[in-house]
Amino acid sequence: MAQSSDALADFRPETVRGRPGFFRVARTTTGQWWFIDPDGHPFFVKAVHGVTATESTPHDPAARLRRWGFNALGGGGETLQAEEALPFLATVDFCAAGSPLHLAGVRLPDVFDPDWRRHARERAAERCGPAAENPLVLGWLTDEAAGWSPRPAADRPGLLQVCLSLEPGLAAYHAAWEFALALHQGRLEALARAWGTPLANKEALRVLTRAEQGITTRGYLQDDARWTREFARRYFTTAAAAVREFAPNHLVLGCRWRGPAGPALLAACAEAADVCLIDHTELPAVPSGPVLLGDFNWVQESFWSAPPVRRGVGPTSLERMLRRGRLVLTRAAAHPAVAGYVWHRWRDRPGEAPPFGGGLVHADETEAREHTELLTLINDRVEELRAMATNAETNA
Repeated sequence: MAQSSDALADFRPETVRGRPGFFRVARTTTGQWWFIDPDGHPFFVKAVHGVTATESTPHDPAARLRRWGFNALGGGGETLQAEEALPFLATVDFCAAGSPLHLAGVRLPDVFDPDWRRHARERAAERCGPAAENPLVLGWLTDEAAGWSPRPAADRPGLLQVCLSLEPGLAAYHAAWEFALALHQGRLEALARAWGTPLANKEALRVLTRAEQGITTRGYLQDDARWTREFARRYFTTAAAAVREFAPNHLVLGCRWRGPAGPALLAACAEAADVCLIDHTELPAVPSGPVLLGDFNWVQESFWSAPPVRRGVGPTSLERMLRRGRLVLTRAAAHPAVAGYVWHRWRDRPGEAPPFGGGLVHADETEAREHTELLTLINDRVEELRAMATNAETNA
């Protein structure tokens, strides 16, 4: 967007979140959400998660990022930012506060523990306090490696089922059983009937969960949705309050989901956080924003797959992936609710091979040009794409 001598004149004052001299976020008079840098200028986040450098690295990661059009570090880049003065996403890791719940893919703090607020404040004081005056903090992720239960379609245990299967010494276990039984006349047989699942006793449910067999009946899913909303409300409300107490100058960015979160979790996050991270597939359901695409990448089947065609006809998998990737990311960049995106990984995972590795750098530290060339083109055009979207909306 064009920058006037008074850049903040382009923003609606009532939408500004954050404090002067630090990163803020606000909505323009034309309806677009932007970050605002400490100098008061619009800033569209173009970041990468997990950027690291070792003594044996032959290339400067920060120089590479800048050359490819990125302007910030995602989660896991705190060490590098101290050397390179790049804006970055900081992480509190509230899952390390108190006694975490860890079962069937779930990794979360016990938000029903009477000491949860104290644990959250202690964690925020430890993590946020030392960085409270750092103007390069884009905002705080409440957790980067939290494990919320998979969506029901995954046919694995949902959050309610997991909490009902925890060890009895955990507060979430007792809260979950009190919640579930209260919905079904206080009787296990009534609960089992409503869920369409034979449960002779509580241990029978624990056996299902440990085998990662999820209950996916309509009756269960209704109860799970209600439980998830309450769990998420407690998590985000307390986490956001703790961050704001010990880092009052900084934005709260919510949780890194590493995939679609679903409407219940996103709604709870949006009520407490300044900016939410979302999956690109959830963008059509986003109301007004602001959001970050939290783990964007086009190295996934939905980008390269195609219906069977006659051999020798049509584009290759790589061509489809890049074509669709360009389309999805350019459309997202122009979306009024989107204030930035984060590419999901700096380096390929072990076992990945070009051109279908997910990192911008291969295991041997060479550049993943199959990704970086297109990302550079898109990054360099983001401001133009957003200006074009604004003009189109104005002239409509």
